[in-house]
Formats: sequence, C-alpha cells, structure tokens
Amino acid sequence: MRVLLAGALVLALASASLAAEDLSFQDLEESLTCQCGCGLTVHACNHLQCPSAVPLRDEIREQMATGKSREGILQYFAAKYGEKILSAPTASGFNLTAWITPFAVVLLGGAFVIVTLRRWVRGGRRPPDPRLGPRPASAVASSAHEQIFERELKGFDES
Repeated sequence: MRVLLAGALVLALASASLAAEDLSFQDLEESLTCQCGCGLTVHACNHLQCPSAVPLRDEIREQMATGKSREGILQYFAAKYGEKILSAPTASGFNLTAWITPFAVVLLGGAFVIVTLRRWVRGGRRPPDPRLGPRPASAVASSAHEQIFERELKGFDES
C-alpha cells in the first residue's frame, strides 16, 4: 500500500514539475502542422521562406509574449485555423478513437497470435475425455496404416 502511495506522489510531483517548466518555442512549433502542404510540422518545414511556416512562427512568438500557457496558445491556433493545424488530434470526442484504436488493434492481434500458437502447439486436438478412461490397445492400432506401421517398427527393432 505504501508503494502505491509513494508511486502516486512521485507521479503527482513529476506532472506538476512538467507543468511548471518554461514554454518552449520548439515544442509549440512541433505541435502545429505547416499549412503549405508539405505535411510537416512548423519546426520541420524545410521550405525556404515558406508562406505558411514563417508567419506561423511569428504568430507563435506573439502568443508567447502575451504569457499564455501552451494549451491556451494551441487553442488559439485551433480556433483560428481549425483543428487541422494541430499535429496531434485532441483526446476528446471522436478523435479519441485515433488514440485508442492503434492500441486496441495491437492487443487484439496479440491475443489472436497467442490463441493461434496455443492451438498449433496442441496440434488442434482436444485432450481425451478423462471420463472415458484409457483406450484399449486394440483401439489404438485399429487402422490398416497404423498396423503396417507397427509391423515395420517391430521388424526394425528385431534387426
């Protein structure tokens, strides 16, 4: 119980210290998608004098100068340009499926692999019903192929 409380305390302190960290210009650039069509973040856009990234960088600096928090700045950009400017979808509403679906698919795939491997290892056969008791030896070697196999094995053992 003490371990759980200590872990919760450490997590609370870590999240508080992360929230108290200074706002990073690069972090905000990485959080916004460049609108020039390159598909990169504002930070990663490699077009010289990009008609989208350069004004967005200036706008980020202006918003940082107002003293807004990271979330406040991102909300400003989402309100002005739409949610498409955010490099990661918000974790609410229908966008929540974008966060949950990949993990759910991996878990379901892992469960499928485990079940399939277990069936392969068992050979696809169910264990014998213990209520029926052991099978008599005559029932074990009942097919013609099994009888031939048994004769061949006996001949092999004798030589």
